[in-house]
Formats: sequence, C-alpha cells, structure tokens
Amino acid sequence: MAKGVLGKFRVRKGRVFEAPLEGAFGRLVTPFEEFIRRQSSSGLLLVTCAVIALIIANSPLQEGYEHLLELPVSLHAGDWNFSLSLHHWINDGLMAIFFFLVGLELKREFLVGELSDLKHAVLPVMAAVGGMLVPALIYAAFNSGTEGARGWGIPMATDIAFAVGCIALLGNRVPRAVVTFLVALAIVDDLGAILVIAIWYTNSVNMVALAVAGVLVVILWLLKFAGVRRSPAYIFVGVLLWYELHITGVHATLAGVITAMAIPARPKYDPVAFSTFVKDIIRSFDRCFRPGDRIIANDALRARVNALGKGVGMAQSPLQRMETRLHIPVAFLVIPIFALANAGIPVDSFTSTTAVFNPVTLGVICGLVLGKLVGIVGATWLGWKLGFGTLPTAASFHHIVGVALLGGIGFTMSIFISELAFPGNPELLVQAKAGVLLASVIAGVAGFLVLRKAPVSEEFEPEEEEEAEQWTEEG
Repeated sequence: MAKGVLGKFRVRKGRVFEAPLEGAFGRLVTPFEEFIRRQSSSGLLLVTCAVIALIIANSPLQEGYEHLLELPVSLHAGDWNFSLSLHHWINDGLMAIFFFLVGLELKREFLVGELSDLKHAVLPVMAAVGGMLVPALIYAAFNSGTEGARGWGIPMATDIAFAVGCIALLGNRVPRAVVTFLVALAIVDDLGAILVIAIWYTNSVNMVALAVAGVLVVILWLLKFAGVRRSPAYIFVGVLLWYELHITGVHATLAGVITAMAIPARPKYDPVAFSTFVKDIIRSFDRCFRPGDRIIANDALRARVNALGKGVGMAQSPLQRMETRLHIPVAFLVIPIFALANAGIPVDSFTSTTAVFNPVTLGVICGLVLGKLVGIVGATWLGWKLGFGTLPTAASFHHIVGVALLGGIGFTMSIFISELAFPGNPELLVQAKAGVLLASVIAGVAGFLVLRKAPVSEEFEPEEEEEAEQWTEEG
C-alpha cells in the first residue's frame, strides 16, 4: 500500500546520495508494521540467546558463567555506595527499561490503539483475563499447600516477541486483525503481570522510602502538567524513583511503568499546524536556494533544515518518539541479555522423569499450554456469544485457538516472575524455568501448526490493488 501511495509522487529532481545502510525519504511503514517486524526479529534473537545460555550452563563454562552473574557491580559517590550483583543489575536495572517500554505501549494502546475502542477492546481484554486466571488456577491446583504455591503467577504471562515471531513466519496466511488481537491481548496480559508483581511479589515495605517515591511520582505528573516535553527530565526523575522503589522493597522495575504513564502523549503540532509549518519552511528554503548551492555551505539553507528537523520531532508526541527509539535497544539488547542471564539451566531438568514430573514444572506447563488455551478461547467465545464484541476481521475460532496456544509462550515475563517467586530456592527456580522453556516450545509449535492449517481469507482491498497497479505502471 505504501508503494501505491508513493507512486503518485515518483517524479523527483536533484541528486540523492545512496548508501546501503542509510534510510531516506520515500519508504512509508506504519508504526504497527515496524513494531511487528522488530518483534519478529527479536523473537529469533531470543531463541538464539536462550540456546546459547543452555549450552553454556551445561558445559565446562558453567562455573565461570555463574561466577560472572554473581559478580558485584557498585556505584560510589562520596560516602554513598550502591552495590548489586550483575544478575540483579540485569533483572532489576535493565528490565526496568523493558518495563518502561511496556508502559509506553500500554498508554498508547489505551489512548489511540486497539484498546481505545470499547467495541474492539472487549474481546482481547476478556481473552487476556481468562488467559491469566485459568493458568493461575491450574498451577495452584498442582501446588496447593506446597512450597511451590508461591509461583502461581508464573504461567499467567505471554511473551509478545516470541508469539508475534511465530505468526510472522506464516506471512499473509494470518489476517492482520488476528495479529492485532494477539498484540492487544499480550499488552493487557503485561498489565496483569505488572499488577501481580506489584501486589503479590513484594515482601516488606520501607514506608519512608515509599513516601519519597510518592513525592517523585507527584513530580513526574507536575512535569507533565507543566508542559515539559524534554525526555531527560522524566528519565532523571524515573531513575531516582527506581532507586527509591528498590529501597522500599517494591520491585524496582515498576518505576519504568510509572514513569512511562507520565510521558506526554500529545504532540506540539496537530496535523494542520504541522502541514502549515512544513510548507512555510519549504517555501523559505526555496527562496534561499541558488543554483549550485550546497546545504553545508549555505547558512540560510542549513538553518531551515534544522528548523524542519526540530519541527518533525514536535509533530510526534514524546511518548511516540521514546517508544520508537526504545524498540530496537530493548528488542535487540535488553531482552537478549536477560535471556542469556536467566535461561541457563541444567539439561537434566528436561530429561529426567523426576525433574519434569514435579508439581512446579507440571503446573507451569499445564498452566501455560492448557490454561492459556482454555482461558483465552473460553473467554473469547463467552464474550462473542454474549454480544460484548466481535471476532477480528476475517478470523474464525480456528485462528483464536492458534492465538491461544501462542499465548502459552511465556518466556521473558514468566522467567522474570519465577525469579521473584523463588528467591534463594534454586531447586524450585530451576523447576519453574524448565517448565517455562518446555511449555513455550510446546505452545509455540502447536500454535504455529494450528494457524498454518487455518483457512486463508482474501484481505486485498480493491483500493490497494489500484494503487499497486499504478505503482507498476509508473515504476
């Protein structure tokens, strides 16, 4: 579709210096398409890092691997000292950036995304709730009255990168609306996981530090209402909030979500004002241009290009700009490092009968695979039958079953909750992680196969076909 739109404007003058790694004007990709592409690539990288971690943990490098993770990393300033192991810096520090991105995505979805329209939001929300409650109940049934009972939150989560990556492998066989349904479901799922972490996986609370954290939250919202649009101000307060939450005993990664909710979602220029601004700048640019001029040698041209660059930034809200900038570092750095630090478990956790057939591992596997399937499909069917919402365009319950199975890929958030549920209990932690990895493989393969067999519907609209033909004729 983007090519069809651009086909109308293919006549261009002047010289363009091409470089293979540079982007340029002329390539239109919607934010959702870019999001899907990055999540797909991130899912493949996650698989690679998880396999590498498993290999290291079952090789002679295991001792060095564990020693590296326990290595203390300290910050000093005068008499002040703050020290955590490398493992804690990854799980508490780097993952705060991941939660910050999740918070930005949540806010955008509720403001202008799929979850902003009640008619479209009802079924994904119901599906997400069903997909959290049923797995938790199944896990609790396996572990009631045991020391593993604390891990009931582990099978509640869905890993959006892995799930979207599986769908991406199917190409156009899966309707776009089904992908949107899965993304909306996973985002609500993330919100549920965040609430579970905040409420149930906090042991003790330092009330003084909590009061200071409350003041910092107020400051974040004062910055927003005062019209501050510079992201460094919010990041600075967010880092202080992370530190205070760490002291309180509330999980520090929640600072990322809280900070994200304060980021302004309104741009400086609305579309009309931005269009007027750009046209004025271009007209001024043309008046200053003389044949043979180069921008680098003409201060007037350079000033107008700078103004245009700043104006383009102001046409997007701070929320949009930060979300766009964070997708790549989170998808290709933060989450892979988390996988390398947390997916390394002994192979006998998968191969021996006693390692797999224990309440924790079985509870996680059954919760993620069967619980997600029953919870998501059941809640979607109930909402559809009661008339609360409609199925995604061109989708059938065959697609919903496939999405429900992919929802059982828990990886990132499930492993994260495992670390919170069983601190200081390596045996249960390994059992939980083994369950997460096995369930994710089972759910991913099953979901892929179900969606691969789903009926393929024709979604190519006449308008898009005309644009494609025009592109062919003109290009």
